[in-house]
Amino acid sequence: MVVLLVWLAIVAAGVVLITRTHFSADLSAFLPQSPDARQRVLIEQLQTGVASRTLLIGIEDGTDATQRAVVSRAVAGAMRESGLFDQVQNGDASDWKAAGTWLFDHRYRLSTSVTPERFTAAGLHDAIADTLSLLGTPAGNLVKPLLDRDPTGETQGVAESLIPANAPRTEAGVWASRSAPRAVLLATTHASGSDLDALTIAIAKVQSAFDAATRDMTGAKPRLRLSGAPVFSVQSRDQIKGEAIHLSIVGGIVMGCLLLLAFASPKALLIAFLPVATGVVAGTATVSLVFGNVHGLTMGFGSTLIGETIDYAIYYLIQARGAAVPGTGWQRWRDLNWPTVRLGLLTSVCGFAALLFSGFPGLAQLGVFSIAGLVAAALATRYVLPVLAPDGATGMGMRRTMAKVAGAIVRGLPRLRLGLFALGLAALALLAWRGADLWRANLSAMSPLPKEAQALDESLRADIGASDGGLLVVAQGADVQTVLRNAEAASVRLEKMVDSGELTGFETVTRFLPSEAAQQARVASLPDSATLRTRLNEAMKDLPLPVARLEPFLADVETARNQPMVQREDLASGPLGPIVSSLMYQRPGGGWGALIALHPGTKFDQARLESALAGVPDVQVVDVGRELGALYDRYLHEAFVQVLLGALAVVVLLGLYLRSPRRLLAVCQPLVFAVVLTLGGLAVLQVQLGILHLVGMLLVVAVGSNYALFFDQLRETGRADEDTLASLMLANLTTVVSFGLIAISNIPSLSAIGRVVAPGAMLALLLSAAFVRGAPPAPPVSSGRR
Repeated sequence: MVVLLVWLAIVAAGVVLITRTHFSADLSAFLPQSPDARQRVLIEQLQTGVASRTLLIGIEDGTDATQRAVVSRAVAGAMRESGLFDQVQNGDASDWKAAGTWLFDHRYRLSTSVTPERFTAAGLHDAIADTLSLLGTPAGNLVKPLLDRDPTGETQGVAESLIPANAPRTEAGVWASRSAPRAVLLATTHASGSDLDALTIAIAKVQSAFDAATRDMTGAKPRLRLSGAPVFSVQSRDQIKGEAIHLSIVGGIVMGCLLLLAFASPKALLIAFLPVATGVVAGTATVSLVFGNVHGLTMGFGSTLIGETIDYAIYYLIQARGAAVPGTGWQRWRDLNWPTVRLGLLTSVCGFAALLFSGFPGLAQLGVFSIAGLVAAALATRYVLPVLAPDGATGMGMRRTMAKVAGAIVRGLPRLRLGLFALGLAALALLAWRGADLWRANLSAMSPLPKEAQALDESLRADIGASDGGLLVVAQGADVQTVLRNAEAASVRLEKMVDSGELTGFETVTRFLPSEAAQQARVASLPDSATLRTRLNEAMKDLPLPVARLEPFLADVETARNQPMVQREDLASGPLGPIVSSLMYQRPGGGWGALIALHPGTKFDQARLESALAGVPDVQVVDVGRELGALYDRYLHEAFVQVLLGALAVVVLLGLYLRSPRRLLAVCQPLVFAVVLTLGGLAVLQVQLGILHLVGMLLVVAVGSNYALFFDQLRETGRADEDTLASLMLANLTTVVSFGLIAISNIPSLSAIGRVVAPGAMLALLLSAAFVRGAPPAPPVSSGRR
């Protein structure tokens, strides 16, 4: 009874911890903990950068553009009022009145044209002449109201620099698609890209705002389309969570039916699932304690534990039956079979322990989850099940039939030994021939996002003119002023690429927030009132504009000379605060970063970009695709090394326990051939192999080691015990079925594991029987046990 109370208390504590656990789904968990400079920039952007917080919103179809514009304005207004978004843009000019006023008041600190030469008599003459020449053009309506206060056109220059290079089309006063009947919006969430709960609330707010805006509409209503990293992250988490629950339920039902047929006892069926539940709870809770969160893929991986942890219960419930003295079956199992199960557990732990030292948190989570889950399930089998079922499962069910089939396999498969050996060598040759080409999967292959979602994202980005984030330029610095100076230095070189047509434009925070050094230089270029008046009188001699009209200009220049510095803190609470916060951020490890968004032109050459920015202090050019590829290659190499180290640890452990090279070879041979034949089959089917296929290989070894060890035990004892053979066949059947269900999952990461373990586990059992030397005799038709 004490054992049961302790077990219940531990499981209850684990469940409570899980209910308070944060679950994540971003693939940055599968990025290294010790990255280089470029990788660090990439990881920061994936976790907290503007790209991870950007929502793309489409309002499609409906009756006409006017209806969509009404909905767009209503949704944008509700989103701004919610406080959940740093910025919401939909092209409505009315939203920029406050920002326009601020830009006008600070034009002399923001304009890159403000230089000493511009405020000489000749410079003033040329600038005012250019402004006057615009009066007869369509832009004249915008210039004329500002002429008396801004005759040099600084406001015009600042405004032009802020127009996106790929500005969206405007229809009915809001942004609209060029290729579909769709109004578009761009928003940045206040929550970071790693806070999935907050992102879920923000996305729900968009949906509720849309529902409210369209609730009273009659006729054809528009529909809401959402995309962007926040949507992908939340959908991935929900899909992985839902798939894991679905697989667990379906797998549990299928396992239940198989076990009910085998045990013919509902009580035994319920008892069999206790180690499984214990393992999943222990694994999830341990990961939460160690890492502070549980990745969705790790949670999905929990469904795979059904396939192995159920084996422990099957071994006990079948092998503990038939004791001569009622109530002592567990003791016989403890003395005869538990050492073999324990050794199989230790081999599994050794295999997965290699993952604990991974530099990738996601892979380390899988290792912690597997070890904690397997150990907890085995301990529950060893100590809890004997209390609940001291003599195992008393019903016979179909176990005698299973034992007969298993006995026939044990007798027949050794005759195929040479053929299987030759097939294994052929598979090994195929793997050697394919080489590295076989391992072509990438990090994105672990994402469950469908192609339709990716297509929608590309379409909305094209509508808005937003970059896909494939190429990042990031300036860094120890403080705000350092990072601003570095960004300005990079901007000077980027402007040359714009002039040459290699870039159509770029966005940088320094257009809103120049460094103090740049502001001081511009203010120093402004002459005092007396000097400016003298120069202005000379400049206006042959221009059709009376000097007397420019008194407001003289007053504004004097005001600008005495304005305080524009600081980030001042902008944070103003109309431009959201834009500044999206382009400039405080780095998680300390210091500041500024993102420069590029718009490549037809002549763009990445090598020339990298060359142009070479030597600019603390400015990184990050090719996201290339860096992810390099990370994945490193990830794959590390996983290979860890799998090999795990396999070596398993061999050493078996060698120490078996103390016989012959027995060690007999146990390891079927495991090696099972892995080789499985990979060979995947190679024939042209499957692109990746990281999680390696994890599947570890599971094959973990599951298969139990089969090989039990056949070693049967060989050493010289008899094929009926219950042992039945337990092996039932355990294998449940494993193959459970991982077979996982193999058809819609989650690529889970499917990859299932496609390796399902055939690998079956091969491990068959090969263990085929390679057994001096096969034990067939089990008796009736052992007398009931």
